[in-house]
Amino acid sequence: MYLPQEMDGLVVVKVGSSTLVDASGRPDAAFIARLIDQIAQLRHGGRPVVLVSSGAAAAGRERLGFSAKPTDIPSLQACAAAGQAALTEAYAKELASRGVACGQVLLTRRDVTDREGYLNARNTFFRLLELGAVPVVNENDTVSVSEFTFSDNDMLGAIVSALLGASQYVILSDVAGLYTANPQTDPTARLVRRVTSVNDEVLAMAGGAGSSVGTGGMRSKLRAARAMIAAGIPTVICEGRADNILVRVAGGELVGTRFEADEGSSHESGRKLWIGLAEVTHGRLTVDEGAKRAIVERGASLLPVGVTKTEGTYEEGDVVDVVDASGFLIARGVVRYSSEDMVRVRGLQLDVIGRFMPDKATQPAIHRDELLVF
Repeated sequence: MYLPQEMDGLVVVKVGSSTLVDASGRPDAAFIARLIDQIAQLRHGGRPVVLVSSGAAAAGRERLGFSAKPTDIPSLQACAAAGQAALTEAYAKELASRGVACGQVLLTRRDVTDREGYLNARNTFFRLLELGAVPVVNENDTVSVSEFTFSDNDMLGAIVSALLGASQYVILSDVAGLYTANPQTDPTARLVRRVTSVNDEVLAMAGGAGSSVGTGGMRSKLRAARAMIAAGIPTVICEGRADNILVRVAGGELVGTRFEADEGSSHESGRKLWIGLAEVTHGRLTVDEGAKRAIVERGASLLPVGVTKTEGTYEEGDVVDVVDASGFLIARGVVRYSSEDMVRVRGLQLDVIGRFMPDKATQPAIHRDELLVF
């Protein structure tokens, strides 16, 4: 059996559609060449690199002759299929000219939520890297259905980083990093250089979706960065078109916004990370302020008495989101009650629950060992 080894210095880099395409909406060949120059430089210097690339749909629209973005699912998936081929050809050609091989990896969330799929994907990545190749990753949009999508490539890059135990995750964006306000409308906005916790205040600095060609804006990048803080993987959001930016970031230069936990902070276990990052969520629990403090400040389990509201249909053992009264996501975990039972037990002490559900007399809603706190 093939047993991959962890790789020191592994860099996962994600490039967004808004950075990859030019003003006409077509993939920018000159930018791709500059990006591959940097990746090849790192690869030849002994740094393994994984590229998570957006832009397939935009590339496919050009190749299939669409003048505007289609709205029906079959056409969108056809654009993704044609665009994947176009982008892979472009990356493979540029890498080959620099003596580096290219390997395409297409994923859906379904591929990494079961143990066999997780191991197969991980083995493929590590074998490509051992052979000196650069894996180019995207979501397999041609077969994805809504339940199993990653929602955006920022989170896909985070999942790949956690899957491989990356040393660094770099998000190449169309902005220089996280600002205190929108720099296009607020002249007092300043670049935030370091973030150790993605809380309400930090999220409030981000606006909505980014460009017309992308699916994620700064908020999606912050969600990915928050997950990487929990994983202990330093993450940098920076301007992708800045000169030699990837090499500079990988070399330790302080550019953009760097997200990392304070020195000495503990990192979550692999199982908790996978619950929080890769698993499909089936519902949502709203908790009161006391339960929120117990979870966030004391690392406690979530008890039914702290649950004020349940949404969605789920079974015992499914993964659900945990939010506070404002709807802010504070954790994600494996619930130990079905949605039907949760309606009956929410807000109740365990000794009361035990009177009519004896088998649940000591059962938390979510045990702390299966709860990833963001």
